[in-house]
Amino acid sequence: MTFLPKWLTFLKGKEIVIANAIIAILTIGGQQLFSFFTFSCPCHVGQNLIYGLAFLGVPALILLVVGYALNNQTWRLVTGKRSPLEEATTPNRLLQCKLICFVLCSITGRALVAPVTWLAVTLINGSYYVCAMSEYVSVYYYGANPNATASERRTILAAFPCSQLVPPELTRARDEVILLLRYQSQVAGWLLIAVVVITVFLSYCLASCFSPLSFLHFRYWSSYVHNEQELFDEATDQHSRLYAMQHVRKFFGFVPGSENVKEIRIPSLREWQAISGLAFLKRVDEEHYDYSLLHDWALKESVNGKYLKTDEDPVIRTQP
Repeated sequence: MTFLPKWLTFLKGKEIVIANAIIAILTIGGQQLFSFFTFSCPCHVGQNLIYGLAFLGVPALILLVVGYALNNQTWRLVTGKRSPLEEATTPNRLLQCKLICFVLCSITGRALVAPVTWLAVTLINGSYYVCAMSEYVSVYYYGANPNATASERRTILAAFPCSQLVPPELTRARDEVILLLRYQSQVAGWLLIAVVVITVFLSYCLASCFSPLSFLHFRYWSSYVHNEQELFDEATDQHSRLYAMQHVRKFFGFVPGSENVKEIRIPSLREWQAISGLAFLKRVDEEHYDYSLLHDWALKESVNGKYLKTDEDPVIRTQP
């Protein structure tokens, strides 16, 4: 019984590391499936480079954009506004700029996990790099015609990623070229991993050195922020639910979950039309908004219409 709490204590506060590890594992699995089912080098001059770089770079770019979009801090940074009081009492914008840079670096670090993992795995695999760079290898392969032009040599080299297109006398040359390109790709992949690991480690070291908080104080602060966000989300859900109940009760005469419902309200055709359609955030005044068409209707319309008793014979009455 004491083993589980120790593991929970160890994992507490490491949610970011665990999330990054899960993202990296999912990216590796997705890359393997993506390569197996979709990648097929065209083995043609001028197309290999575009095809290889597209498979190498475009998914990484998409993962980077998705990483930015899925981070709540991105939208806080984009939509966040300072109050007039804060602007008036903070003439020095240097602190605000530092805060923005810090948050932006934090967001970028999280967003780079998936694309860097994709690039590293694809480079270590080597298939994309071999396809993209095969026609640019500056070597004289065995059995080549010494009188062949540069264009003819590129055509032959471009076919090397496809073994079925290579003549038997060039098999040895093809193997050497593929080994050379895989060597370059895998070295680049491991260098990328090394650079990222060292950069992340040094960033954490520098952040800890310049942090005004001690190690334990920082852990407490992280725990507080996490708990505050959870409580805020719970309060947001409950508050919005209670607020929505007022508008639903006004429209239908009851709310879901109510016991001993005596009567229900029958909305009119005009009221159904008023709450139907596309809902946009509507500004009522400088301080308040209407969140939906039902919200807008509930604030404007008075409670009237037809009511139907539920515990008696279905006799419809009208309330002025």
